Amino acid sequence: MAKTEQGNGLDSRGSAEKLTDNGTGLGVNGGVTLGDTPVDRYGFTGGAQQFSENHAEVIPTEVLRQREAKWLEMLNSWDKWMAKKHKKVKERCQKGIPPSLRGRAWLYLTGAKVKREQNRGKFEALDIQPGDPKWVDVIERDLHRQFPFHEMFAARGGHGQQDLFRVLKAYTLHRPEEGYCQAQAPVAAVLLMHMPAEDAFWVLVQICEKYLPGYYSTGLEAIQLDGEILYALLRRVSPVAHRHLKKHKLEPILYMTEWFMCAFSRTLPWVSVLRVWDMFLCEGVKILFRVGLVLLKCMLGSQEKLKSCQCLYETMELLRAIQPQYMQESFLVHEIIELPVSEKDIEKEHNAQLRRWKESHGDLHCKSPPRMHGAKAIMTAEPPSRQDLRQRPTIIVQSPLAPKTDGETAEDAKDSRKTEEEKQNKTILPPQKIVNPYLPPSDPSPLLTHMTVQGSKESLSSSEHDTYL
Repeated sequence: MAKTEQGNGLDSRGSAEKLTDNGTGLGVNGGVTLGDTPVDRYGFTGGAQQFSENHAEVIPTEVLRQREAKWLEMLNSWDKWMAKKHKKVKERCQKGIPPSLRGRAWLYLTGAKVKREQNRGKFEALDIQPGDPKWVDVIERDLHRQFPFHEMFAARGGHGQQDLFRVLKAYTLHRPEEGYCQAQAPVAAVLLMHMPAEDAFWVLVQICEKYLPGYYSTGLEAIQLDGEILYALLRRVSPVAHRHLKKHKLEPILYMTEWFMCAFSRTLPWVSVLRVWDMFLCEGVKILFRVGLVLLKCMLGSQEKLKSCQCLYETMELLRAIQPQYMQESFLVHEIIELPVSEKDIEKEHNAQLRRWKESHGDLHCKSPPRMHGAKAIMTAEPPSRQDLRQRPTIIVQSPLAPKTDGETAEDAKDSRKTEEEKQNKTILPPQKIVNPYLPPSDPSPLLTHMTVQGSKESLSSSEHDTYL
């Protein structure tokens, strides 16, 4: 293996092997060349995830600004909103988190913000370690397969692939008994599209440990159990689809594994992926069950639809190519919200399937922690301190929607009078020397000379959250 760069474990040649200029297609070492191909609003140049107006809702700019103000207000008092107005948080996640704040909202919803604050320096410590060669080799081979038509991951050895490697390698060191599973790569890649590497690492940890415990462990017992739960719930949601799958002996593990393990990131149009993730990280795994049930019901839910798939192979092909109208953003979100499948339904069926599993297979080999059903359950189980939730840098936003109190109105009047008095008593002061804050590169500020950049030069540190506003 070629010499590796300090702290990222990638072939050092990769950073120089940028995209070629001969249009789109495969570039050096499997990278996708962008050329002059236009990039959509989410960073895709092609592929199944590329943006299409047919799949997306149109939100007026004024409405988007209002939603941003509301979300900033919530994030500034996150513990209070989660404790007293969780229903409102859930409703706003169902409407869709504003793109400018999605990364920060995911960080708070998953409890990753608290986890990061409580483990300061942990990611940096893992990042500088070389990693287990067994996992390093597998991760490196998987990097170019993750969203190759996204501008962040198109270049072989580019900053996107470097950060993806760092996050996945750090997880194998954080959970050496679990190691690396290929389905974690697209999950981590989605996170990196919205936040810095350190934040993406902690959100990945929360997803693997709280939302989907056991999914990525050896044996995949947890995903098999959830497949049986999905199959049992389908009997109630769509008896026609359930009978068809039973007739052809189509095991759930054959069609739902990628759906659930990748949280539909490799299945749905991108606008629908983001809406599903907004709800999933707020409400928990029941959202994945609902999406799966909606797709099965839409594709196999009537005798008319079943005429085209009279055997197992045809049914599998149908489920691999979901019809676009069923994945359209507004339709899918509406169906997910309306489907009456709750945490209690899932837990009840989980206990029933667990008993059957023990009767046929014995005890589970992987002892996973209990599943947390969303942001509220995580915060209740691990109450954060105000210090852990404090934003860095602190952002204080006066929502234009919030009415002013009597005290604030009086204070504004006082400030207004003070300003008038200052204008009347204003005197001419001698000119002061103005220091140029933008020193040329040849004369760097002494405050900046000691700063160094580790890992990817284009990666942002977790403290630079203002970039994501």
